[in-house]
Order: sequence, then structure tokens, then C-alpha cells
Amino acid sequence: MNLRILIKAIFFVFVLIDLSPSGKADENSFTKREASPQISFLKSKNSSDSSFIKKTQKIALKKTNDIYKRENLRNILRSAINDIPLLLANFTKQKNELDIQSEIQSDENNILSAKGNVIVSYKGNILKADSLVYDKSNKILIAKGNISIRIGEQIFEMDSFEYDFISKKGNLFQVKGLIKTDNLINDLFLNFDNTDTNYLAILEEIKKDRVLNTPNRVENWILSTDKIEVDGNKWKIEKVIFTNDLLELKQVKLEINSFEAISKKEELKFKSSLNYLTLEEKVTIPFWFGDKTLNKSGDKFNFENRWNLGFDNVDRDGYFLGRKLNPINLFNDLVLEVEPQFLVQRSIKGYTKSFVKTGDSITGNKVKRDTSFIDYFSLNSKIKGKINNWDLEIDNQLYSFDSKKFSDALRLKANLTKEITFLNSKWDKSFYGVYRDRVWNGSIGEAEIYKGYGFKLEKQNTWEINETIKNETITIGLGQFEGEALNSKNLVNSLKSNLFYSLEHKFPISVFDASNKFVDSSFIYIAEPIKKGMRLNTKVELLYSLYESGNHQEYLGFGAGPELIVGNFKNKYFDYTKISLLPFYKIKSGESIFKFDQTSEKFTLELVFDQQLFGPIILKSNATLNLDSDSKEYGDFINSKISLNWKKRSYEFGIFYQPHNEAGGIAFTLFGFK
Repeated sequence: MNLRILIKAIFFVFVLIDLSPSGKADENSFTKREASPQISFLKSKNSSDSSFIKKTQKIALKKTNDIYKRENLRNILRSAINDIPLLLANFTKQKNELDIQSEIQSDENNILSAKGNVIVSYKGNILKADSLVYDKSNKILIAKGNISIRIGEQIFEMDSFEYDFISKKGNLFQVKGLIKTDNLINDLFLNFDNTDTNYLAILEEIKKDRVLNTPNRVENWILSTDKIEVDGNKWKIEKVIFTNDLLELKQVKLEINSFEAISKKEELKFKSSLNYLTLEEKVTIPFWFGDKTLNKSGDKFNFENRWNLGFDNVDRDGYFLGRKLNPINLFNDLVLEVEPQFLVQRSIKGYTKSFVKTGDSITGNKVKRDTSFIDYFSLNSKIKGKINNWDLEIDNQLYSFDSKKFSDALRLKANLTKEITFLNSKWDKSFYGVYRDRVWNGSIGEAEIYKGYGFKLEKQNTWEINETIKNETITIGLGQFEGEALNSKNLVNSLKSNLFYSLEHKFPISVFDASNKFVDSSFIYIAEPIKKGMRLNTKVELLYSLYESGNHQEYLGFGAGPELIVGNFKNKYFDYTKISLLPFYKIKSGESIFKFDQTSEKFTLELVFDQQLFGPIILKSNATLNLDSDSKEYGDFINSKISLNWKKRSYEFGIFYQPHNEAGGIAFTLFGFK
């Protein structure tokens, strides 16, 4: 049994087990000298009289009187750590030495025991406990009382621990931990023979008094469980609770049942049964965590809901229900994700309006057609991963399993991207291909790219100077496209090149930015303090497109408008309002040969309105109003989205609808903290 693997599997909760890569426990520590294992007590009468032990005894005795008079454990541990560099001076010669510091120590009848602020170091690792007993004959170790361990960035606490080195079995009781997923794999596969003494710093509290939001990612999780069973390279938990809220457990919990982890080589495999997402300790939603594999390739924990309830009136005839299956490893770093869907509204109606008449062009008008059983199912699938240093993503959507509708029911996108250095900046270089890609083009409406492939260079950069936030985008592209013609239903082909530039500013006019970015338990509804005040938003855009026929189109766009945010979102009623207005005008010329990329409205107004209604209930809306007097859709909203959300500090749940393309669904987001 590889005890290094065992330690990986239990997140290195017990770091005194041998971590050698040989595939067996280190016999030098616990087998070769069964009568007197190489365990050194810094106050024990039975300790070796070697020069190394004498030196460590002298150090420990000198420190003991003033160290343990202190009541603060932080100072105790820090003082012990100050002595560790001296111990490490001969550590390479004493690799199998297990050093124990404690107030009371004894060695009787082949039983080694230590009590009172026990600090154990082994191969550069530290374990703290109230008491520890090691049975040298049966090779059983038991630690009790306020056990705490820190491995890299991973923190664990437990009430008691027992492990049998012969059967390779053990139990951990009343375990709590702070898991940092960004560092988890690196920490689990640390070379502990060379562990930096910085890892021996005093343990921080798992539950925080205040936290800082980590935008767009959840990297820290609190876990708690009553018992962990260890059996070789496998560990089992009947029920474990995870939460992303480091302040308290009440807002959101993930209850993982029949949890099992298996460690093999440099990866961890997880599986579980039916699990539950619990909100406010009142609402419980079942979900499946599925089988997961965590390895050193950069995978992270992803607690996503596998169920998908949505609305799409264009391709799915209305409401649909989907469920994501367990990812399938194809080979190397490529993974296949599959989501079968049941088209609820199409099955109830018994007909479809999502396809053109049999034999018509793909650009023809959609008509009412009869359906059969296989029309009531659709499929979303995605292949993603790495090929050398390239990121690959292939997104496939199939809206019917009727073979006669296959060419009309399939949509496909593929993208191969790599980050490069160009003109002393970081750019994304990508090759792409599409088949029947839907594009919404403002007042022109929905258009379709029948086929296309090409190359693109893109740079996005965001920075802040004197409280002014700037966002810059540059895109250079070249591609071959076949799509719907601008003024007819015919398909046309052309090579297209384009250059796009955008620069946005948020200028502070009267901004009350919170000096303290942290939140505590008084922030019930928000993950970070509100940045209140008035800002002036500006946007400048430049586009130039050239087509194979000699056609070209270009525009210069510019706009400026106010953004007002008031309230703290801490009271129950109307304590948060956001209003943003951005008039945008385009000076344009030329014309595209395609419908999907023709520059449409000359003048628009972009609107944003968010309003807290009561407690966590917030109304969110954004839209683009067409103010081009020459347009047939003058005065209409050409892009719009409205949602009603339940917003809390650690999560947000909402129902949304997009009238312009008749699509909607349910959104759920977890917020991260550190």
C-alpha cells in the first residue's frame, strides 16, 4: 500500500504516515526496529543520547519553562517553530526521526504517550493535539483533542484520530476543513522532504469573521463531517457538508452523500449518490455530483447543477428539460460532456414550428410540421480540452433525432485557441469553424451563418487609473463564410476580413467607494460592498470589414451617458437602485453582402435598471432601444433581458426571459470568498 497515496486521498489530514514513493510504508520508521522505533521525545528519559538528540533536548528544555507558561497557543506554536531550523540542520541525516514535544511524556510497556500541547514533527510536517499514544507492538497510533494540521494552503481540524499501520485502516472523527481548490493538487503532491518551514505557520481559524469576495470563481470551501473511514487508498464518508460561505453555514450547503474517494497515482477519483443543495436551511434541491477526477492538469472542483430547465421558442418550440451526464474522458486531456433534453412543450403540442418545409432552403420560412416520438428529444454535447498548448472546444446542438430533419436540426461550433505574445501584449489566437450559427443582429433580426471558418486575433485588456476603469478590445479576423444574403433569402459565399476596436471608460463623478472591501455577517444580500455614486460611462467603437467582391462597410461609433448607483443593499426595502443610460451613435458607410453582420441602427439607447424590491428579491433588466428614425423598428427594443432574482451573499437564483429571441431559463450562481 502506498502511504503517499493514502495521504493524498484523505487530503493529508494525517501527515505522520510515511510518504515514501516506494509503494510500501517506510519500514525504517515502524518495522525494522520494533523494540525501539526511531521516535524522539524532547523530554523523555528514554531518548537516544546521540549528539543530535542531546542538542534537541537542550533546546527543548531551555524553552519549555517560558513557552508553556503562556496561555496563547499561537505563541506556543511560534516558539516551537523557531526551534525547527536547528532540528532541520541534521534532518537529512535523521529522515526517519519523529520528534514529539509535549508537557508530559512517557514510554512504558512499549507504549509511547505524550500529553499537553503535543506538537509532532515528521519530515517537515506539523501535527498539533492535546494527547497522543503510539502502540509500538501493534503499530497503532491514536491522537485526541483539538487536532489541527496545515498542509500547504489546506487546513484541517478534528477531535480524534486513530490509524493502524498494519491493516492500513483508520478513522477520523468530527472533521472540519478549509479546502482551497486552486492549490489543492499542488499541496497534495508536495515533496515533503523539502517542505518550506513557511508551511509550519500557526493554523488560522476555519470560520472567518470577515471575508473578501473572489469575483467569477469559487476557490475556498468549508467542509465538515462526523466521521471519515480510511481503508488503504480509499476513504469513505457517509455524509459531508460543503459550503462556499466562509462566514456561516445557513445560506447555502452542499450535502454530499455516500461520498467515496480513491487515490491512484497523481489523481483523485470521487463518486457519490443522491446529493442535496440546501438554501437557508429551508429549501432542498436534489442533484447528482456524479463521478469526478481531480488531477494535476488543472482540473478543479465544480459543483454545478446538472439539471437544466429552459425556454427556446426558435429551435425547441418552447419549454425543455435537460440533464447533464457524467463527463466522458476521450483521451489525453479531451473530455466529452453530454446533455440529453426532453422538449416538453413540443411533446404537448404534437407539432413543431422550428423547421422549414421539406426540400426548402435552410433560409426559408419555418412552417408547422407534424412530429413523432423522436422529435421530442434533443441533445447538447461539448468536447473540450487541450491539444498541446491549444484549448479546444466543439459545441454541438441537435434539436431532433429524426434523420430526415438532421441537416436542419444540427448546429455546430468549433474553436481552437492559444495565448500568444504579439506586439509586446498578450493576445488570443484562434481558428474557428461553424455550421448553422444563429446570430441576432439588432433590428435586422435573426440571421444565420450556414457555414464558415477562419482565423482571429483578439486582445482584451482592463485596467484602472485614478479610479477610472478602462476596457479595451482589439480584434483582427479573416474568414470564409456562406450565409443568408442581405436583401434576399439566397445563400452567398465570400471571403471576409475585418478590424474592430473598442474602448470603454467609467469616469467617477461622485463616487463613494467603500474603503473596506471586506464583508461580514451583516452583509446578508451582497458578496461585496456596493460602490455607490455617479459615473460617466463612455464608449468608442471602430469597425472596418472588406469582402471578396470589393464590398466594404465601416462605422465610427461613440456614446456617453450617466450611471447612478444608490443604496447599501442591507435594509429590507428599496435599499439598492442602479440606473444606466448610454446613447450610442454610429457614423456608417458601405454595405455588407451578408445579413448576419450588416451594421444596423445608427442611433440606439442602452438602458440598465436594477431595483431591490424586498429583502433578497431584486428585479434586473437591460435593453437596447432603437432610436434610428430611418429604421422600420424605430422605437422598439431590439435587445432585451429581464430577470427576477433571489440574491444572497453566497448565492443568487433567478428566472430570466429574453423577448427579442424568445429564450429564457433559470440561472444559479455561487459566489466565492477568501
